[in-house]
This record gives sequence, structure tokens and C-alpha cells, in this order.
Amino acid sequence: MTAANADGERSWYVVRCVFQWEAWEGTPYEERLTLWQAASLGEAIVRAESEARSYAEENGLRYLELAQCYHLATPGRPGDGDEVFSLLRDSHFGAESYLDHYFDTGHEHQGTTSE
Repeated sequence: MTAANADGERSWYVVRCVFQWEAWEGTPYEERLTLWQAASLGEAIVRAESEARSYAEENGLRYLELAQCYHLATPGRPGDGDEVFSLLRDSHFGAESYLDHYFDTGHEHQGTTSE
């Protein structure tokens, strides 16, 4: 799609899609963020979900049909330090429990840095 919004401007959007790696031991989940230049949030989601289905099919994954979109507030092309995704979540957890529950369960497949 190459349509632009009413001002003729296309904006940048990040879309997070969630997958399940059913063939891997433990069937881990993947949260994948992709960057799209589009005329609207809806167009960005449509394009991202199409790509997500292809990604899932090509890699033997299950796309869980969840797409969350974030409109980049920075004008022009994204650059160093630009915010590319933000999600606010209400929670009854304290800070340490919140991180343990959502981000540090001990079951993440992630690398480490030597820095």
C-alpha cells in the first residue's frame, strides 16, 4: 500500500506481534516488533499482520493473532534514541514482582552483553 493520510504524509509505526514456537521444547513465545511506514495505524496493522502470517508460516510458528501498534511521535525518519514502542499496563504488583512476572520469569531465551 502506498496511500498517504489527508496531509499526504506517511508516518512511522511499530507493530508488536506475538508468536508461539510450537516445535521447540517448552513451546516458547516470541514478541516481535516490526517497523512500518504507513498512512494510518490501521494500514500499519494490516501490513504487519500479513507479514506476521508469512513469518509464522516460513518458520513453522503459530501467529497468535495479537498485534499492538504504536505511532512514532518523532517527525521524519526514526533515528538514534527515538521511542519506538510504549505500553502502559495497570498492575497490583510492586516493581520487583512486576518485572519478575512479566519480564524475568527465568524462562526467557535471551543473550547477555559483556558490557
